Amino acid sequence: MTRSSAAGTVAALDPVIGTDPDFETLRDALGALKDRERVAERLLAASAKHSFDPDTELDWDAPWVEGKWFWPPELVSLYDTPLWYEMSEEQRVELSRHETAALASLGIWFEIILIQLLVRHIYDKPTTSAHVRYALTEIADECRHSMMFARAIGKGGTPAYPPNRLHHNLARVFKTVSTTPGSFTATLLGEEVLDWMQRLTFPDERVQPLIRGVTRIHVVEEARHVRYAREELRRQMKVAPRWEREVTRLTSGEFARVFSLAFVNPQVYTNVGLDRAEAVAQVRASEHRRRVMQEGARRLTEFLEEIGMMSGVGRRLWRSSGLLA
Repeated sequence: MTRSSAAGTVAALDPVIGTDPDFETLRDALGALKDRERVAERLLAASAKHSFDPDTELDWDAPWVEGKWFWPPELVSLYDTPLWYEMSEEQRVELSRHETAALASLGIWFEIILIQLLVRHIYDKPTTSAHVRYALTEIADECRHSMMFARAIGKGGTPAYPPNRLHHNLARVFKTVSTTPGSFTATLLGEEVLDWMQRLTFPDERVQPLIRGVTRIHVVEEARHVRYAREELRRQMKVAPRWEREVTRLTSGEFARVFSLAFVNPQVYTNVGLDRAEAVAQVRASEHRRRVMQEGARRLTEFLEEIGMMSGVGRRLWRSSGLLA
């Protein structure tokens, strides 16, 4: 059904719908279809104007600038811990280099999961709809982002930092059995915390120009992805059956817990010459780090609260993740 025909059907039904719940449901469904297409068309127009090719947009041959950070120091996991004050400035900058590689590796992992979730989402939908065309556009964006992050890791001269085997295999199960609203909740979790950090990074002149360029591209394009996911999740939470909403609350809470554990790979501490166990313990005890992660997740958790996602066991899992204030 096209946008215009959906609108016409809604208009034609309005005089006879009355208060019959079946007709109300039909009207809501047709209105949702109309709104879904409108949102997708706007996002497609924005994509046509503001999409980037990282291979040509960024200067990959420029040398690193001596003394500049690879991530704002306030966002480095050990910032304001006792261990931070024992480290030299060079060691702090080196930690920022490795943590940037770890975050890029995490981003690649999330985006590969997201690509598969989006393919599942559109598999049974009309291929000529704007909604599906935008999903395919987003998949293309995510492919470019993953290649950009991989190239940045290589440029930085650090190892990649893939998730541990348990988290890798948990994600394998999740992306296979996830509900549709669960898929979009996970999408937002993977996008919004990193997006908040990157919005602080790209204008920060203390940070390496290449890293600022990478984060700028990601922020501009991810804004569209967040809008798409939020609109679809809001829609899904209205029409999904009760059991699906309950499963989504539970799985999203577990995904939040895994996300918070996977956010910084502990191997970075070993690779910069720190005691790994001590560093992990200090990060977990850090009030500054807790505030950073909760602030990064605040817009998302407020949105999930608004649409009825935060309740029961799922809410307790979110709180145990440290992301919910």
